Amino acid sequence: MPDVFAALAEPALRSALVLSAQVAALTLLVHATLGTALAAALARRGWRGRALLDGLVTLPLVFPPVATGFLLLWLLGRHGVVGAPLREHLGLDFVFSFAGVLLASVLAGLPLVVKPVQAALESAAARLGEAARTLGKNEWQILLQVLLPATRRALAAGLALGLARSVGEVGITLMLGGNVEGRTTTVSLAIYNAVMGGEFAQAALLSALLGAVALAVFAALRRLEAL
Repeated sequence: MPDVFAALAEPALRSALVLSAQVAALTLLVHATLGTALAAALARRGWRGRALLDGLVTLPLVFPPVATGFLLLWLLGRHGVVGAPLREHLGLDFVFSFAGVLLASVLAGLPLVVKPVQAALESAAARLGEAARTLGKNEWQILLQVLLPATRRALAAGLALGLARSVGEVGITLMLGGNVEGRTTTVSLAIYNAVMGGEFAQAALLSALLGAVALAVFAALRRLEAL
């Protein structure tokens, strides 16, 4: 046990733990808000651009993580077609930064949040939408007062799956964040570094810790789902 506390007290590991906690909390918030908004948009059919948005949301599920990370690096790099103007005009830099790690985490888990909520919204709209319209509710009232409350279980399940995927993210984070110790090294990357360095006891400790946190979050969201 003293060895465990000694390992966790190391500045590099402590930094990775703090960074991962911060990224996980912000990712959960972004998934809950942006994920729900995207699901609501995709649940409505017949508008131009829907197929493109659906493809972009689904891309992290079907595209290899390292390839996704390279694509983002090409787009958002300091000389990238998107990254250069963002850096010049807004001072926003995604490469080797906290913003890049957060973006990688959000994108990795986003499809696992959007798709269950989208399916739940489409199902609820088919069952409850017309009845709500006959009661005089407009489209925004139907969405906010009828459909979204009916999707809370799907949202809780999606958030649990999305967060579990995000905290274990390596490929996109490695390409975009750069694995800079003390700045962009998450717990998942610290496990990777420990294995590469032959420090298997440290890798096992961090793996157990990461798994325990993921299970705790999953259990908490399942309890919310049951309310």
